[in-house]
Parts: sequence; C-alpha cells; structure tokens
Amino acid sequence: MNSGITRRATLVAAGVTAAAGLTTTGFLSTPAVAAPQPFRNDALKEALRRAEARRRRLLTGRPSANGWEMQKAVDADGDIVTCPVPGTGLTVPVRTGDVETVLIHVVRRFHYEVDTLGAHGEPNPLEGWMAPSAVRDSRRPESNRASGTAVVIRPGSYPPGVRDGFTAGQQLLIHDIIADTEGVVRWGGDDRRPYEGLFYLDVPPGDARLARVAARIRTWAGTPGAGAGVVPDVTEPSRRRRAARYR
Repeated sequence: MNSGITRRATLVAAGVTAAAGLTTTGFLSTPAVAAPQPFRNDALKEALRRAEARRRRLLTGRPSANGWEMQKAVDADGDIVTCPVPGTGLTVPVRTGDVETVLIHVVRRFHYEVDTLGAHGEPNPLEGWMAPSAVRDSRRPESNRASGTAVVIRPGSYPPGVRDGFTAGQQLLIHDIIADTEGVVRWGGDDRRPYEGLFYLDVPPGDARLARVAARIRTWAGTPGAGAGVVPDVTEPSRRRRAARYR
C-alpha cells in the first residue's frame, strides 16, 4: 500500500514539474490553464516562398562543362556579380568567392605582363558571364561563362578554333599564370579545339584545390613582392618546369 502511494505521489510531482517547465519556456500562457498552441510558421513559409522565387528567377538546374550550375542573370541577388579588376579600371561578371579570386588574379597578371587591356578606350577588352540561352553546346568550355566560371580576353581578337594569336613569349607568360593556379584555371589555347581568349575554371564545385589556391592568392595580396603586378622571370628553369605540368 505504501508503495502505491509513493508511486502516485511521484507521478503527481512529475506532472507539476513538467507543467512548470512548459510555463517557464513559453509553451503555456498565463494563467497556466491554456493548452499548448502550435507555433505560427508564417515566417518559415515566407522564407521558403522567397527561396523558391529566387530559384525560379536565377537557377537553371543545368551544369556548364565544368559542372558548375548555369545562372540566368547577373547582379540579381545571385552568386554571379560584376566584380572590379584592381589595377585595370575594368569590371567583369563572375561567380563570387574563390572563383572570383582566381579568375581576377589571372586577368590581372595578363593585363600587367602579357598585354594591357582596355588601353586608350579599347572596346570590349574583357567578358565574363553570358546568358545560358546563348550557350550552343554545354559540353564546350565556353559554356562555363554561363556559370560565372570563365572569362574571355578580347573576344573579338581570339576566336574559337584559331591558333597563334599570341607570340611564343606571350604563351610562356600565359602558362606561368596558369601554373599560379595549379591548373585550377585552364587556358583555352591548350585545348584540342583552341580558344585562346578563354580562361576557365577546370575543377568541379567543392574541389579542395580551388579553396587552397584562392587562399594562397589572397595571401599574396598582402605580401610585398608577391602576386599580380610583380613581374617574375618566367624563363627561369624551375618556373618553366612548373608551368609545363599544367598544359
């Protein structure tokens, strides 16, 4: 008999404790006789609505040749925005973050070492993103522009399929620039079907090499004697051997 009383007392005490806990956490209103009410989920519904609207407005569900998703618009609250190219006076629409870091580095080195871009009002010296609707073949490297992961230097000067737009000395510099990225960026001039104005990301989303190379380039930005703007001796044997690895 005593054990039954003890058990009932324990259950009552537990109920009182649970009710007190609900009151202190806001599940019960004052007075504490109201039943628990479900949370309002209007904010969650609105967030989901906005996410779906953004997806419809921007995303295609289609990858470019390197596996990054093509995006329908630029400067539209998405991942592709118009970015400045420091030291050149130019801008280019590319995917933000690590992709931006490595592609902008490539453009800057080209500008400083290979040939000055945009000098004397040169028209259309640099292009980046293009609309997915303009992509003729998503298997070709130029489709990477639609995912914000490629740039084209002087699109009117180095057309697809044509070689020898650059001198041997300029090609040596370009290959040294690519070596800076450890092959994360590829030069279209090395492809079987050449496109010498094209520089594109050659790794898929989530590849650890991209983050590593981007971090190193950011470190160079704060290191005297390193990074874009410091013209190296690309004929030095060790640099030439390094560059040869990424052709």
